[in-house]
Amino acid sequence: MKSRLYYVLYFLYAVVVAFVLYLNGVLTGEWSSYPNLVINLVFLVIIGILFVISSVSFGRLNRVTYELEDVMLRLRKEYKEASGKNLWENYKDNAKLFESKELQQAYDKYCLRVKSTRTKRGADPSCDLGEYINEDLLDRVGMNFFNSGMSGTLTGLGILGTFLGLSMGLGAFSGDDIFTISDNVGSLLSGMKVAFHTSVYGILFSLVFNVVYRSIMSDAYEVLDEFLSVFRQTAQPFGFKEDENAATMLVYQAGMANSLKQMLELLKGNAAEQTAGVERIVDKFTAQMQTALDTDFQKLGNTLKSAGESQAVSAKNAAEMVEAVTALVEVNRNVQEALLKVMERQEAFAGELAEQKKMLADACSDMSDEISSQIFTFEQMRNLYEK
Repeated sequence: MKSRLYYVLYFLYAVVVAFVLYLNGVLTGEWSSYPNLVINLVFLVIIGILFVISSVSFGRLNRVTYELEDVMLRLRKEYKEASGKNLWENYKDNAKLFESKELQQAYDKYCLRVKSTRTKRGADPSCDLGEYINEDLLDRVGMNFFNSGMSGTLTGLGILGTFLGLSMGLGAFSGDDIFTISDNVGSLLSGMKVAFHTSVYGILFSLVFNVVYRSIMSDAYEVLDEFLSVFRQTAQPFGFKEDENAATMLVYQAGMANSLKQMLELLKGNAAEQTAGVERIVDKFTAQMQTALDTDFQKLGNTLKSAGESQAVSAKNAAEMVEAVTALVEVNRNVQEALLKVMERQEAFAGELAEQKKMLADACSDMSDEISSQIFTFEQMRNLYEK
């Protein structure tokens, strides 16, 4: 399994240590150069410490990856047992979904976000678990800031050993004639041996570590993507969509228009009844007063009739107002439809941006690989030239 691939580093490290000890005569009992052995051991100890730190980070990353796999399998099993019913009700109250501290903290934040944005029609559709449990979380757990620089560090140690060995050899090399120079060739070759050994296992460790690191991170990212896909399918809370929100607004506006129409009908009916009642009262009152006071109340009757006509005009104005409100509701409906079209265009534009972002990331990755290849080729050519 890719997650256990970093054990190869321990095996390679043991092989290199044994090889260095053998070349320096420790295993055979013939020590050729004590300084060379000390320098190689110091470099190997430093590399061993770096490997231990990386192994600890890989172990933490593996635990998180295994837990994501376990939870993913559990969600699939429960979803199947529930006959395809959403499992959010079982995990919405900050249930102990993960054993890992990092994953549980991220899940708790997600639950709080869902509660703060949830309504009667569902949760905010923009709230996704991928905002909290993502590749950035895996990078922090796996100490990506440290491991991403390990390959360059190992190569740098090899180059440092090269210059250190050459400095030792040249520092011990002296002489003015061929006889003294031939006596000091051994020290020069001893320094070059240090340079050669450190360069070889520095570059070898760098190449192997880079392959192991990329394989482990790739495996973790694949498990994360699969887990998020399963969670969205089985346990993600239902959210309302923008088209549902628009439809609700249209229903509300239609209901308001119906209410205004009913009010208009009531006003029309009441106005007609009130007008007829006033006219009857006016006629009866005028007749009685005409008998009593004759023509003086004829004017009063005309005034009351005018009041009834004014009330009828008021009812007509109310009807016109309702028609204007109905037209306004229709305008609002058209505006809502236009907004829906704009939102669809924005979603399409966001998809195009995502594709361009992916293409740019792929291009950057290819450029990085090409530059690394050129640097490695340059190092090989320089080593050949120095030899």
